[in-house]
Amino acid sequence: MPSASRVYSYSAVLMGSPILLKLFSHDEALASRVFRLIKQYEDLLTVNRAQSQVMDINHAAGRHPVTVSQPVFELIRCAKTASLYPGSAFNLAIGPLVKRWKIGFKGDTVPPADDIASLLSITRPEDVLLDEANSSVLLAKAGMEIDLGAIAKGYIADRVRDYLRKEGADLGLINLGGNIQTLGSPEGGWSVGLKKPFAADELIGTMDVENMSVVTSGTYERYFEQDGKRYHHILDPRTGYPLDNELDSVTIVSKNSIDGDIWTTLMFGMGVEKGCAALRARPDIEAIFVTKAKEVIFSSSHLFRFTLLDNGYRVTDSIA
Repeated sequence: MPSASRVYSYSAVLMGSPILLKLFSHDEALASRVFRLIKQYEDLLTVNRAQSQVMDINHAAGRHPVTVSQPVFELIRCAKTASLYPGSAFNLAIGPLVKRWKIGFKGDTVPPADDIASLLSITRPEDVLLDEANSSVLLAKAGMEIDLGAIAKGYIADRVRDYLRKEGADLGLINLGGNIQTLGSPEGGWSVGLKKPFAADELIGTMDVENMSVVTSGTYERYFEQDGKRYHHILDPRTGYPLDNELDSVTIVSKNSIDGDIWTTLMFGMGVEKGCAALRARPDIEAIFVTKAKEVIFSSSHLFRFTLLDNGYRVTDSIA
């Protein structure tokens, strides 16, 4: 595809985030169908309003199972599998802790230690009980809540990619509030920026990708400060407090955006050394770690081309 080809951009606000769709053909009808598809999935998965299939499960916690549609059941099963990964920082049942901290929302504050200890008892992923035969989900304890916010955008981005392919589009990019999924490759690939932590609209560098997803999770996205200490939104399900390690952000480059959602959280929990070791078994996934010491560390150097823009950071290809 010639680099001079025109790119058409379409935007909307869905899932509480700006959504951007880029196509190499002027097709407002296709863009409208894509946004309608996103809205349909949002209606199924949201926990930000009283009614959705996920909220139906939460309302029935400790009482009875709820039968859900196959897409919702499959996504919950995927989220539970990620939550049970050894030492996982991913937890689909972390909803009560997220609501108590309110990070990024009005009223955020450090909860009393007794509150956190109490809530940890109702955030066990093992207590999310799945019935394959009936596609039903039961939360074993009253007060439990599942929250698919850490995985829903990636799942939806992948469904949009699949839909665009079905509709005959061979070049496109979808940005779901930071979850980027690309279709095909214009000349030179799609250029995606790596954000500089705590700096508005500044980049550490750019990466050129094709037919790949790019997902970043960072401590700078949502946080508050209390008594001189910063508390970010990436909670450690093992302690109930924000994860505290050497990292400012983790970016995952992978074929599927849902893997990006899962592995950014897993990598945050593992840190650089353990994270790189874990990804040796996954050559289809690459992590970019940005540390508080201003290092940019790649788990490998095979899935994309990276260009450093900020010389205040130093790049390490891999610690493996």
